[in-house]
Amino acid sequence: MKTYFRLLSFAKPIEKFAIPYVITTLLSVLFGVLNLALLSPLFETLISTTSKNTKSIASTATNAFDITGRFTDFVNTSMAINGPQSTLTYVCFIIVISVLLSNIFRYFSQRIMEDLRVHTLLNLRKTVFNNVMNMHVGFFNNERKGDIISKVASDVQVVQFTVTNTLQVVFKEPLTLIFYIIVLLSISVKLTLFSLMVIPISAFIISKIVKRIKQQAKEAHESFAKMIGFLDEALGGIKIIKAFNSSERIKDKFHAENVFYSNLNRKMIRRQQLGSPVSEFLGVIMVSFIVWYGGTLIMSHQPGALSTSKFIAYIAIFSQVMRPAKALTDSFSGIHSGIAAGERVLELIDTKPELINKPGATELEGFHQALSLEHVSFSYGTKEVLKDINLKINKGSTVALIGPSGGGKSTLMDLIPRFHDPKSGIIKIDGQPYEDLTVESIRTQMGIVNQESFLFNDSIFNNIAFAKPNATEEEVIAAAKIANAHEFILNTEQGYQTFVGDRGNRLSGGQRQRVCIARAVLANPPIMLLDEATSALDTESEKLVQDALNNLMKNRTSIVIAHRLSTIQHADTIVVIDKGQIVETGNHSSLIAKDGLYKRLIDMQTFTD
Repeated sequence: MKTYFRLLSFAKPIEKFAIPYVITTLLSVLFGVLNLALLSPLFETLISTTSKNTKSIASTATNAFDITGRFTDFVNTSMAINGPQSTLTYVCFIIVISVLLSNIFRYFSQRIMEDLRVHTLLNLRKTVFNNVMNMHVGFFNNERKGDIISKVASDVQVVQFTVTNTLQVVFKEPLTLIFYIIVLLSISVKLTLFSLMVIPISAFIISKIVKRIKQQAKEAHESFAKMIGFLDEALGGIKIIKAFNSSERIKDKFHAENVFYSNLNRKMIRRQQLGSPVSEFLGVIMVSFIVWYGGTLIMSHQPGALSTSKFIAYIAIFSQVMRPAKALTDSFSGIHSGIAAGERVLELIDTKPELINKPGATELEGFHQALSLEHVSFSYGTKEVLKDINLKINKGSTVALIGPSGGGKSTLMDLIPRFHDPKSGIIKIDGQPYEDLTVESIRTQMGIVNQESFLFNDSIFNNIAFAKPNATEEEVIAAAKIANAHEFILNTEQGYQTFVGDRGNRLSGGQRQRVCIARAVLANPPIMLLDEATSALDTESEKLVQDALNNLMKNRTSIVIAHRLSTIQHADTIVVIDKGQIVETGNHSSLIAKDGLYKRLIDMQTFTD
């Protein structure tokens, strides 16, 4: 129940919906029960009309809550005064009005509940997505994307429906049950006490049937998340799948998980659906016993025995008692699936980001002096990636990071915009430790161009303006010109309003990279981080992109990871990293003179070229 109440907290302010819902539901149930309570007087009218008996009889109401007795008194009085035909008209008119009011209030109660359902879904999905966006970059390296998508999309939907539906059933159905029982007791106490034995028996049997649903539901949600992951990977790697003729293998992998998920759902649905027929069968058995027992009371002709009209009305009302009882048992079986999904959603909500601004963190106002790393070390789990890094990057300088693959260059680059925090050591900007500054203000001072040029499925204009949403058309065009992108953009179908497709797949690699550079130019940050921005390009594209990068780096502090060493020979400082350590530092000439790792790398690339 703790999980359920936590999920229910996302419906706040619940009183905005609960108060009108309670009122409309109460009136809907009241008039709904009244419809059936009027059956007994209606039958009395018909029987009296048939027997030509229009005389008023003594009051049949035993107390203030005897609803059917009160209506019967009204019918008897009306028949004595107005006659049977007029009385029948009155009773039918009252039934029509009662049914109308019952359905009007039921409509408004359902409408309010739907508003609550939408409100809950909105809050829940917003909280989950916000928490995901607040996570540090390392979180996404350890989590399956399909699992995250499943929680944000599918699991949240299951949770909101189950929570609000259960809330609706828990209030409405017991209330309906109580009203029906009051009416039944007013007709016959003995018969009602005898008939109510079916409810606890039915609840006990249903609880045994649905015992394993929660575990199966959890497995089903996890299996669905795997399928979403397979789908995402298949769509993202469709060219590789086709190139290696692996379509059948991928289809078989997806199909196997799909079969497992379908079998779990089948088992769950069978258990859930078993609850309704079992409770209905028990209800029919109980009605049969009631007919037998009630019939004996009628035929006994004892004082206070049931009349035929009341007994018929009793059977009609009792048949409706099973509906809220069945709704309660169905809700009991369905809530397990919602709780299982809710636990997965809450697990994501409860995951705290590792990188948060500490209390009292200040805003970084520009970059004026230098960026420094002092005795910085970093590790992924137990694997140490960087060891005792000491590096100072002065404003306006260009620093190149080079070295063998897996040496730690990209990890070092990720520490600078604070995608990760070092395990030990300290990073400072203008003498201020990163921990004392807000993450957002640090990243505002930096622009990033990665090897993987990522574009959103939007227009070229909006992709360039992503870093500055209020940018004018003139600013976007100026940035595109600096990035050598303006000419090819004009040659596209709709110019700057051309959509680039998923991840920019409608553009070539060089075009995507130049749009990314234009995006960084428009942001106009004082520090540029370039992570092998030309390594995946052909020679012609590389020349255009390199020219764009040179324009980008003018009058800026630049930190560059270069694939082609010839592109960074003019860097102010070249830092050679191997096995997580800085092994050489200097400019091109001094490092060549040292005849160390840098020179070997230059010679190897010259030989290869």
